[in-house]
Amino acid sequence: MGMTMTQKIIAAHAGLDKVKAGQLVMAKTDLVLGNDITSPVAIKNFEAAGFNDVFDKDKIALVMDHFTPNKDIKAAEQCKQVRTFAKKHGITHYYDVGCVGIEHALLPEQGLVTTGDLIVGADSHTCTYGALGAFSTGVGSTDIAAAMKLGKLWFKVPSAIRFVLKGKPSKWVGGKDVILHIIGLIGVDGALYKSMEFTGEGLKHLTMEDRLCMANMAIEAGGKNGIFEVDDLTMAFAKEHSTKPITVYKADDDAAYDRTIEIDLAAVKPTVAFPHLPENTRTIDQVGDIPIDQVVIGSCTNGRIEDLRVAANLLKGKTVHPDVRCVVIPATQMIYLQAMEEGLLKIFVDAHCAVSTPTCGPCLGGHMGILAAGERCVSTTNRNFVGRMGHVDSEVYLASPAIAAASALAGKIAGPKD
Repeated sequence: MGMTMTQKIIAAHAGLDKVKAGQLVMAKTDLVLGNDITSPVAIKNFEAAGFNDVFDKDKIALVMDHFTPNKDIKAAEQCKQVRTFAKKHGITHYYDVGCVGIEHALLPEQGLVTTGDLIVGADSHTCTYGALGAFSTGVGSTDIAAAMKLGKLWFKVPSAIRFVLKGKPSKWVGGKDVILHIIGLIGVDGALYKSMEFTGEGLKHLTMEDRLCMANMAIEAGGKNGIFEVDDLTMAFAKEHSTKPITVYKADDDAAYDRTIEIDLAAVKPTVAFPHLPENTRTIDQVGDIPIDQVVIGSCTNGRIEDLRVAANLLKGKTVHPDVRCVVIPATQMIYLQAMEEGLLKIFVDAHCAVSTPTCGPCLGGHMGILAAGERCVSTTNRNFVGRMGHVDSEVYLASPAIAAASALAGKIAGPKD
């Protein structure tokens, strides 16, 4: 029996010819990631274990993105702790205010992750980098402490679900709609500890932004990781952004999958996930009349330049509904600069949007857009659990930048008009 893409990457990093689902292996890591929320716990464990040095100062990334610029004293103390650790150990890839970005947008942009890599991060959405044909997954802060010292971790090899994509999406359908459609189909535990592997001729119609969004939300279906078959787009992105060696791992023809699911992209409609789970999906024609109080356009799912262009195209020459607050958050400094040079930021400000410096901000109820009791928000983020963006009696509706922008104008959940 052959191996899946994920299994081949794990086997190679474990120094083995072959692995199978359920097997426990020790595998080397190409990058270890932490942020301002999870790194302090990892650092505490690192120091408590008596570790004095890191395995490779060039293969650790520490990104201050969740509560930065610091929202309060506790956030400031956490960042200070990480900043001190980074300086002490000479961490090459330390990113702070002014040169930071949301970690899962920043690392691909900076070429720190690439095709064939094995990446671990103390953040559940580390699975984002599977869009590049890498195996990337979230782990606990204690594991990150061990990985920063050893450069390797134990892994249980996952089985896989294969998603065969075919057809071409319609005008307003993007990666966010596709992954919400899939999560609605299989549920939030439908891929529990499995690799979600995407292939098929439909891939050629998905941009890298689409793929990064979809891989990011594999965890919302319970997946261990999401990973896309490597194609010309992957290779072009890797060569443009990274100087690291590239290794392409292709699934064997006889690889074993728990399920194979065909997705006709042409049949996917603009989709919204209702509170309080990403699986509670409805197509835009099923939404009904739902007034809203806030819109958030940004995050590690939809804060990239393509996302901002979609939103700006709909907002240009118009103003946000008077009952709605609209917050726009470019995912990195580079994206912020590009949006400014393209005139997108002027469009947002003219439309009465608030434009933020790169931060995770409201996604996890941090800052820059917390909800009060009874308020509703349409957000391009990836989770809509109870109290995720503020008060436990608030509601978050997950959607694409197109739906978010159209909703900001309409004052209620709405799809874009052709």
